[in-house]
Amino acid sequence: MSLAPEKILSDLIRINSSNPPGNETAVALYLKEHFQNAGVAVEIVEPEEGRGSFIARIGAGPKRLLYLSHSDVVPVGEGWDFEPFSGEIKEGIIYGRGALDCKDLMAAQVSAALQLIEEKTPLQGELIIAATADEEMGGRLGAGYLIEKHPELIEADYAINEGADHPIIIDGRMLYFLQVGEKGTAWCTLKAHGTSGHGSIPTLADNAVVKMSRAVSRLHNYRAEVVLIPEVEKLLRNLAELCGIKVESLGPDQVDTLLEELPLEKSFVESLRSMTRMTVSPNAIRGGSKTNIVPDYCEADIDIRILPGQDCDYVESELRLIISKDIEIEFNEYRAPTFSSSQEPFYKLMEEATLEAAGKSALCLPGISAGSTDSKFIRSSGIPAYGIGHMAEGFDPRVRTTVHGRNERTDIASLQLKTKFLKELARRYLS
Repeated sequence: MSLAPEKILSDLIRINSSNPPGNETAVALYLKEHFQNAGVAVEIVEPEEGRGSFIARIGAGPKRLLYLSHSDVVPVGEGWDFEPFSGEIKEGIIYGRGALDCKDLMAAQVSAALQLIEEKTPLQGELIIAATADEEMGGRLGAGYLIEKHPELIEADYAINEGADHPIIIDGRMLYFLQVGEKGTAWCTLKAHGTSGHGSIPTLADNAVVKMSRAVSRLHNYRAEVVLIPEVEKLLRNLAELCGIKVESLGPDQVDTLLEELPLEKSFVESLRSMTRMTVSPNAIRGGSKTNIVPDYCEADIDIRILPGQDCDYVESELRLIISKDIEIEFNEYRAPTFSSSQEPFYKLMEEATLEAAGKSALCLPGISAGSTDSKFIRSSGIPAYGIGHMAEGFDPRVRTTVHGRNERTDIASLQLKTKFLKELARRYLS
């Protein structure tokens, strides 16, 4: 009999795969044992020692569906109320690092696949299970490596991954989100130059820190243009309707007014706001060496997230409207936004599988993420990818703050709902 998803998750949490250093091969070997016991051949791709990604495939046929997760977790830090790698199961809760990001998804995907094998479900195609390394540090040794060096191992028609917001309840109705895209990154460093001098006579010098402080202040007050992609417009219109807000027209000029009217948690509303515009956040500044020396150089690191249709040229043109020309702009990390259409027939299957798992009264809506997942590699290779964040009715919404934080945990009911959804989706698409 195949293991329950909660037992798999508990086992996975007990494998400390904090990145750095990673240790993802230990996770891959654990998964290998279960699939080999089920008669399934597996592969472990290890670009560096200990940094292995796991791939297994079940079924045969022309269709291919990829279930993707990552096996590394972020470091735990201090202040936990329980042992972070205990994997303890108590009163319906599974405790430990990775319980929500994202060993729960991995456990659900593995359990769904093993159940399909055990039940001898006929599949007219391949279900690919991939647990990749290094996602928390950018994915260079995991999904990025597989796409670059071994794309045939995870080539598929569609992919399911993490990435969606957790569901919310409006008027007693569970609202599930299906992530169809991610904003891109256009991180840059601003550089200000001046003339050094003695701090006792600052008027004889040209203070680079002051120049930069003016630029950073302008960036803080910058208001980006609002851009409504169709999926986000649909999301906002549906939320307004569910909240009893009448929206006759919804253009860029009406978005912020609507967001202020939505009677929803501030964190969720701000997530919605980020879906409608480029965001610019000055997050680090360096300049000066001594109290009595006027600095001749200062630099600031700016976190910029962009929407589909925006790129570095767009970012630079916007920055040049608000900062002086004598400040240099150097882009040091750029990744284009990625997007998968909600008009695909597969999207409809995801909706149907969600209702099968969560109940017919549930509702699904599309959304995009401000953050990044391994779906960026998958979409960039031409494979439509969709993110889920499914939880069961009655889940504790406070667990949202435990992702990358303290006291990470999830509930068994949510894990079983994810498993049911994934099993149903594979059955519908591949049978």
